[in-house]
Amino acid sequence: MRKLLLKLLANMVAFYCAAKLFPAIHLDNMETVVWAGLILGVVNLLLRPLLFLITLPVNLLTLGLFSLVLNTWMVMLTDKLLAGLQIPGFLLALATAVIIAICNMMMQIFDE
Repeated sequence: MRKLLLKLLANMVAFYCAAKLFPAIHLDNMETVVWAGLILGVVNLLLRPLLFLITLPVNLLTLGLFSLVLNTWMVMLTDKLLAGLQIPGFLLALATAVIIAICNMMMQIFDE
């Protein structure tokens, strides 16, 4: 339970940092940040394992780099599901996915 809460917190912090770093990313308010973190957590929990399994051959061929594309798709899906979040374009979603990955790694370091 604690790890799940830390991941959700990392997602929220990452969305907030991405919105501050890139002016094109728009978050309506802090409630939207919380919802974005929660929705991304649910999307990652439900869809990501299935998509990872389906794209496993491509992921093996790219030595795991395709998982970054999967994370980008999850961010883009979160954008589509949440009205107060606007991430225009694949590259900004990719940058957001990288920031989310960095925040998750930092939370894992603090969790140990």
